Amino acid sequence: MLLNRADTLRRIHKITINKRFAFCLIILVLAIAGCTLQKKTGFNRVLQNITAHYNLLFNANELLNQKQADYAAGFVDDYQQILAVYPDTIAHSDAVDKDIDDVIIKANKIINEKEQSKYLGDAYLVIGKANYLAGSYFNAVEFFNYVIRSFPARADLKQQAFTWKARALLYQHYNEEAAVALDSAMHNLYPKKLNPAEVYAAQLQYDINTQEYEHAEEMAKQAIATVKQKQLKLRWIYILGQLQELNNKNADAIANYTRIVKSNAPFEMAFNASLNRIRIQDMHDGVKLDRIGLLLSLLKNNSNADFKDQIYYHVADLYHRAHDLPNAIKYYNLSVKSSTKNQNQKGLSYLAIADINFKERGDYITAKNYYDSVVANLSPLYPGYKQIKLKSNNLQLLVDKLKIISFEDTLQMLAKLDEDTRAAKIDAMVSNEIQRGQNLNNTVQANALTGNAAQIPPDNVTASTGSTFYFYNSAAVSKGYNDFKVKWGNRKLEDNWRVSQRAATVPANSTTTAIAGDPDALAANLPKNDMTAPVAAYRQNIMQNLPLTADQLIQSNQRVYSAYLEMANFYRDILDDKNEAIANYVLLINRYPDNPNNAEVYYDLYRMYFDSNKQLSDQYKNRLLAAYPQSIFAKVILDPNYADKVNDKDTQLKTVYNSLFNLYQRKKFAEVITKIDSLQPLFAEHPLAPQIKYLRTIAAGHRQQLAPFETSLQDIIKTYPQDKLITPLAQQHMDYINANRLTLAAMPVVLTNDDVDEIIFSSPIANKKETPFNRNRVAPVVQQTRIDPLAQKPVVPPPAIKTPATLPAQKPNQPAAVKKDSTAIAQKPVTPPAVQPEIIKKDTVVTIAKPVFTQPVIAAQPKADSAVTATSPQVKKDTMATVVPTKPKFVSNLFNERDSTHYFYVINVSTGTQDLSSSRFGIGQFNRGTYKLNSIVHRLKFAGPNNQLIFVGPFNSQAAAKAYARAITPLLPEIMKVAKDKYSFFIITQENLNKLADKNLLDSYVNYYEQTF
Repeated sequence: MLLNRADTLRRIHKITINKRFAFCLIILVLAIAGCTLQKKTGFNRVLQNITAHYNLLFNANELLNQKQADYAAGFVDDYQQILAVYPDTIAHSDAVDKDIDDVIIKANKIINEKEQSKYLGDAYLVIGKANYLAGSYFNAVEFFNYVIRSFPARADLKQQAFTWKARALLYQHYNEEAAVALDSAMHNLYPKKLNPAEVYAAQLQYDINTQEYEHAEEMAKQAIATVKQKQLKLRWIYILGQLQELNNKNADAIANYTRIVKSNAPFEMAFNASLNRIRIQDMHDGVKLDRIGLLLSLLKNNSNADFKDQIYYHVADLYHRAHDLPNAIKYYNLSVKSSTKNQNQKGLSYLAIADINFKERGDYITAKNYYDSVVANLSPLYPGYKQIKLKSNNLQLLVDKLKIISFEDTLQMLAKLDEDTRAAKIDAMVSNEIQRGQNLNNTVQANALTGNAAQIPPDNVTASTGSTFYFYNSAAVSKGYNDFKVKWGNRKLEDNWRVSQRAATVPANSTTTAIAGDPDALAANLPKNDMTAPVAAYRQNIMQNLPLTADQLIQSNQRVYSAYLEMANFYRDILDDKNEAIANYVLLINRYPDNPNNAEVYYDLYRMYFDSNKQLSDQYKNRLLAAYPQSIFAKVILDPNYADKVNDKDTQLKTVYNSLFNLYQRKKFAEVITKIDSLQPLFAEHPLAPQIKYLRTIAAGHRQQLAPFETSLQDIIKTYPQDKLITPLAQQHMDYINANRLTLAAMPVVLTNDDVDEIIFSSPIANKKETPFNRNRVAPVVQQTRIDPLAQKPVVPPPAIKTPATLPAQKPNQPAAVKKDSTAIAQKPVTPPAVQPEIIKKDTVVTIAKPVFTQPVIAAQPKADSAVTATSPQVKKDTMATVVPTKPKFVSNLFNERDSTHYFYVINVSTGTQDLSSSRFGIGQFNRGTYKLNSIVHRLKFAGPNNQLIFVGPFNSQAAAKAYARAITPLLPEIMKVAKDKYSFFIITQENLNKLADKNLLDSYVNYYEQTF
């Protein structure tokens, strides 16, 4: 028994020792193996290649493929545009994507632990793709660059890296860099190891982005021939059909759309292919098709219920192309009413109606309202949204120019008729004007009777969501409103509206008192429509402006020419709409081929076609060099450095002018005259020449009698008839001289005032005490009352706004811009210094440099330009009622528009050391020449040590301030004696102006101004 027990204990002890030994042995083996695996041996390389390729890399690529499939499933296509080549771009959130994170972890494990593997390049490529799918395009480009540099022997990797790099650059809008990457990808094409469809597809997207549709069609064909994924192939076939349609190859486009319809493509793609096929197909088996009938027949299919808006839109488009505007508007409105989910489609329908009213009907107020609706409904990411928004906010300028063109064309047409025919034509025009006025008056009376109830919109839909709230249902609201009218008639929305007879409770002077017992009766004391005075003025305006002589016809043509040119420049500089700008430039040179100002137009066309159509660019360049070899534009083409030389000379001459003006301020009139005479050749053909000559004239006016002073003014008017700054002022002086000649001729010196800065020349007036030549007269100054915020707590300015990343530099061979002094949006300033006590000033304006693009916020809706009254579109007999959605106003905690009767135009000069006396003198010249009897003044205010604000005003409305801005802004390059990049302009109320004590507050207001005005 004891023996057995001892034997058992020995066995247990032996087993324990064996287990310990085995455990230690395993640890030792693993340690040796671990050290051995890090050695560069053939076995280790094979082992690391296997684990890297079939485990980590395989799983990472599977995750990437799944992520691309998820993105494609959530991608929403816009079939009104050419489809995106890859449906892999969606809005990325800030949250970490676990799948993308896992991909990067796996790739990093290969890089960190499998350094002997031959798949290190693949790992870096995977990280680049993961960053691309996560929307980190900059990081993705850096990883692709690393693959290209570090693994030159892997042609398959280089091809993928170049391709994906190009795709990332395209999403960042770096088209030039993308083109270089694509050229390298094409050069490194490696079809044996990798399907080249990706390269062709990336090139296809580049061609679509740059609108090179002919080459894009070839790339689409190559991509389709080499792609293996069926869904991508169907997508690219549809894109090929779209490109062939744009290239006017309708038969080929129809064939490809038919392939889509007969395939297993997604239903929406097949539906749109069918829609496009019907739209462009004209004949079938020799029989002309009823395309409108075919489109409307699609409405019978219940499967198409969600696409009614698109069907109606295409029907309207066909009517529009056939110039059947009533039916076009009818179906565009039906499209609007049928759009319950597709806000972009609703926005496009509004846009079509807006363009019809603007371009074809000349109904600018209605067009303005519809453009506002476009902005409210169209996605800010939609191509062209920025131009539409700018057009909506600046429509008044285009309206003014189109009215000038229309009026002058009418006058020239009338001038060509014989007297009897002309008289009959004018009578007919006057009759139409009377009818128009009566219709307008009837509308006003109807609105006065119906009150607020009649203003309930029939289609009050919220722009930003597809809500199903009852009162967002246009049909329900319209039916309810009509039922209400049947039962109650037109009742004003007020207390006790059910009581129809309330004569005792209504004020005696009410214009809407109903006749006893009849709530719908016309009020007896409504104002009568007296059109006598307006019609007489209308006829007189026509008769006085008829261009019956050769000189009058020249002046009329010049006004039309200037209007077209300003519109073209506006489309180019402000709206950034090259197509409309080119159309206006071409129309201009075709209508006025011999105009001496065509050199500028040829140069603009040369520059605008430079990147897109080299043949046309060279054509306009050659026409410019042949017709205007001595023009500044020809010199810029022949000498690329000419613009810099002109800028240097311009800076030099402005410095000279400032020194001359300083002498004038110090009353050294003789020295001013002598120096200007010696510098005459230097200023001979410079834009400052009229101002230099005027400065000499008024300097001499302090030393001479009337006769030589008058001669100098007449010489300015004769020499510079087109000048808009000095010539109107000189003409005003001549008018005053003619009205007060005897008094002025008796004076020993025509200008006797002591204050040389306040030369106020007025129009002829009876009271001689108002004469501008009475130097002892004190100029009237409008009292400036500080408007303090009402019981308002101190507000901390919002944080500085981050500026967007700098884009790649422009092509070195891009032609230089000679002149672009159009209005610009206020540039965003820098962080401010400490707050200083504010000085109350008047005037605020900001020049418009190239607008800094700010990504629009989808939820925020744009502001309408208050220069145009925003009312609901006037419904015509041939149109259906639609609603113009109300846009929410941008809200600021610091600035507001409460002070709506004291506006200023402000020029913000971003230097605190330069003397602005000469620039302010130029502003005064403009004000005296253009606003003869107006009480506006200009003053100076500092906003911190580095910003001077010249503010002009006050104006009693925002519209008046905007009108002033439109008049003076084009002349600022001549008025301001500082560098162009040093000043900008904006409009502001006095209350807000009082708050601009430093740079930080100024920057905050500029941001508020850009969002609000």
